[in-house]
Amino acid sequence: MLLVAVSFAVFIVIGMPVAFAIGISGSLFFLQHPELPFTIPVQLTVSQTQNFALLAIPLFILAGNFMNKAGITEQLLNLASVMTGRLKGGLAQVSIALSALMGGVSGSAIADAAMQARMLGDGMLKRGMSKGFAAGVLSFGSLLTPIVPPGIGMILYGTIGQVSIGRLFAAGFVPAFLLWLGLALAISITSRMRGYEAERKTRPSVREVGIAFRGGIWALMFPVFLLFGLRMGVFTPSEIGAAAVVYAVIIGVAIHRQMTRVGFVEALQGSLADVGSVMFLIVLSAIFSYGIVLEQVPELVANAILGVTDSLNGVMILILVFVLIAGFVIDGTVLLIMLTPIFLPLVRSLGGDPVHFGIIFIIAATIGNFTPPVGAAMYAVCSILKCSVGAYTRESIPLFVAVSLVTLILIFIPAAVLIVPDFLFGPS
Repeated sequence: MLLVAVSFAVFIVIGMPVAFAIGISGSLFFLQHPELPFTIPVQLTVSQTQNFALLAIPLFILAGNFMNKAGITEQLLNLASVMTGRLKGGLAQVSIALSALMGGVSGSAIADAAMQARMLGDGMLKRGMSKGFAAGVLSFGSLLTPIVPPGIGMILYGTIGQVSIGRLFAAGFVPAFLLWLGLALAISITSRMRGYEAERKTRPSVREVGIAFRGGIWALMFPVFLLFGLRMGVFTPSEIGAAAVVYAVIIGVAIHRQMTRVGFVEALQGSLADVGSVMFLIVLSAIFSYGIVLEQVPELVANAILGVTDSLNGVMILILVFVLIAGFVIDGTVLLIMLTPIFLPLVRSLGGDPVHFGIIFIIAATIGNFTPPVGAAMYAVCSILKCSVGAYTRESIPLFVAVSLVTLILIFIPAAVLIVPDFLFGPS
């Protein structure tokens, strides 16, 4: 596996697309073992496409694109402004609130960061905020998006680790709220130090609040609809993806009446590109994972970590640090696919709850989208705002610290993660 790991690192450094880096480096394992038929990589990629549980991914991607074309975003932006407009930091606070509200709509941190940079970026700069601060807020705020159901990371982790996707969906609400609170506090402290004013000078009227909530109610009900369907046994995780598509179309056509024929086609085209990139990565990862399992890498890693500590919290902190460091050079989706089979069995062997660990793991892996040198969300925001990576990195440190502290709290207080899934589905 040493050749596989080194070749993967080299491919990433030279800029090869991640999916190809995974597939090619994974194939080198079979060249080292001529006794293994070279038809296995082909069989692995084909068999991966037959995983019924993964059907939820393209369906939720399609539902998210339909929701965006249904006029949901503008309604949620208005609601976010009403909720947080009077807090120090103005549009920065609005951006964090919008990310939390958009979680059930887009499910993608990168898509949310790019969209908000186009919507709010210029406004934040015109209000005197520095480019680095604005870019950091727009990037790190999108961390909330995949934590609110139906995040694609939850589906990947649940499918690979055989963990209840319904419980993962339910577990995301409280951590998302705590992350929102941590980021809002970091923004408020920075804004007070720099004199960034609130977006609204007056308290919103009852009528304004009512109109804002009425406009955003259908998007807010989306994750509730998902959990209700799963809890009542109406849908399986795969079937509920199809129901989500129907829900999004009904909202766009019959309720908001903003989904045109052109918008419908654009949503289909965008979904095709999104699904292709995600699924290509997933099927090629099967080649890479085969060697990891055959060489018993999970057992080796587990023994190495247990040689340092056998405390569950200590092990989870070590995993968190490892994933954060790996996220500097590897995409978050790749980390979920590669490391779930390695770390989840270790946590289970120590009595850890797989849902609790899953939320921690997904947060840590997603942070890699916001950190140099390969953070996709970071580059998307910096390119739109024409901000240097250096300025972004310096001014994102308070946000990174806030997210890290909240994640540590979640590690030591599992109830904060498990309270909602235990209430809805019963104790695990």
